Amino acid sequence: MSPKRNPTSSATAGPRPAAECITLGTLADRARALDALDERLRRLLPAATARETRLADVRNGRIVFLASSPTWASRLRLHQAALLAEARTALGGTVERFAVKVAPLPTVPPDPTKPKPLSAATTRHLRATATALQDPELRALYLQLASIAGDDS
Repeated sequence: MSPKRNPTSSATAGPRPAAECITLGTLADRARALDALDERLRRLLPAATARETRLADVRNGRIVFLASSPTWASRLRLHQAALLAEARTALGGTVERFAVKVAPLPTVPPDPTKPKPLSAATTRHLRATATALQDPELRALYLQLASIAGDDS
């Protein structure tokens, strides 16, 4: 006897041609919509709970959250009714179920920091080098770098 195969599993197994996949624009739109909904829903939560949880997905009438630990998952479940009500309002009443999974939260890249200003010594060295250069374009670039410091000494 040969083993029975699920006819639907072989059709979806393995890589699919790019033409059968959703477009990057559609994927980006979905990511932005999930981000906006995540922000909206987490506003309902206490600050500590909001920091330790994230909306992961909305699909088939279910919202799925991630929590960084079982403790935070339990605390999040205390707010299930309010989160479902807000999700129904945001999505037009299509959400009926709530799930929480414990998993590491995705990291958020830090905001870019302002670059450190040039030191006065660096500014002096750039200006001294500029005066020694013969090439006028290179001299102008060095002087422009020196001006970033804003130190006119």
